[in-house]
Amino acid sequence: MTFNVRVIPKASRNLVKVEGGLLKVYLTKPASGGLANEQLLKLLAEHFKVKKYCLKIIQGQKNKNKVVELIENA
Repeated sequence: MTFNVRVIPKASRNLVKVEGGLLKVYLTKPASGGLANEQLLKLLAEHFKVKKYCLKIIQGQKNKNKVVELIENA
């Protein structure tokens, strides 16, 4: 299953919101050095109650708009 994610780095708190079929994820880490991507996967894993290795960013590694894949049989 894949879903579109909009990332807002350097926010005041970590938060996952659903807005019209899009996940909006607020992260406290900055976007530099891949820190935000790492925190994104960790936060989404907690949100969906799966292991972190079940999630993969398949598009948008260096963009605020990302496509994340949830591998259910991992």
